Amino acid sequence: MSSKQELFKIAVLDDYQHVALSLADWSVLAARATVTAFDDHLADPDAIVERLRPFDIVCVMRERTPMTRGIIERLPKLRLIASTAIRNASIDLKAAEERGVLVVHTNYTSAPTIELTWALILGSARNLVAENESLRRGRWQQSVGDDMAGRTLGVLGLGNIGGAVAQIGNAFGMKVIAWSQNLTAERAAEVGATRVSKEDLFRESDIVSVHLVLSGRTRGLVGATELALMKPSARLVNTSRGPIVVEADLIAALTTGRIAGAALDVFDQEPLPLDHPFRALPNLLATPHIGYVSRGLYGRFYRDTVENIRRWLNGQAAG
Repeated sequence: MSSKQELFKIAVLDDYQHVALSLADWSVLAARATVTAFDDHLADPDAIVERLRPFDIVCVMRERTPMTRGIIERLPKLRLIASTAIRNASIDLKAAEERGVLVVHTNYTSAPTIELTWALILGSARNLVAENESLRRGRWQQSVGDDMAGRTLGVLGLGNIGGAVAQIGNAFGMKVIAWSQNLTAERAAEVGATRVSKEDLFRESDIVSVHLVLSGRTRGLVGATELALMKPSARLVNTSRGPIVVEADLIAALTTGRIAGAALDVFDQEPLPLDHPFRALPNLLATPHIGYVSRGLYGRFYRDTVENIRRWLNGQAAG
């Protein structure tokens, strides 16, 4: 290239932990492109467009910043959207295709989400956050935790993540039951679970863990009716997608003590608003959608992103 002005401009969005540029070797792109990483999150579409207007390539992390039709159509320089993971429901693929914008994806592993699911289950059941805070204030043993062995784990959805969560439940000595719209008894048996009706899952479970893809069928699947079936001592865990559970109904169940507690890593609106009730409920363990936020997976995400961009710049098929 004859001048710096002809370099492609790459934007890396939502680099909350300031690690995007250190977890991969972006220098392989230096002769062809410049890279700018943004560590803040913009929610306003006009602000997003204003920020991205100069860029040819936009790198998005999962579903943090949606690439909607309204945004894509207002970015005339945009040529490539490089997304992490194998799918990203927040990218309007049809709009991108119509504008001649290529969308590429990285490899993915569900292991970090499986691990966090069990961290949340155990953290909630054993009151780990409250006990840690109590110890720091000079106190000692303030609560009695719940056992896993001999209790019932109910898994909503037995895909890659739900199936692994079920198998770990077996290792803890739990009875594992499962339900989803298309679940067969044979698939349940493969991971040591028993297929039951949706109603029986909520009635019998001590822990209900959600592992479904968000769709028209699953949006609002867990609401007041399902929560009313649960034992007062039971807990709900969601590391899948926030809108699968009706937020208002869960808040009501936690506020009234209808269920013992919940543990969430996903929410209807992310980042979670500062004044959201979930930030204050004492029987809720909440984390900021970190199921996939692990050093190993982030490294894979950014290395694959760099390779996808390199291949695109060289006119090769990208991921």
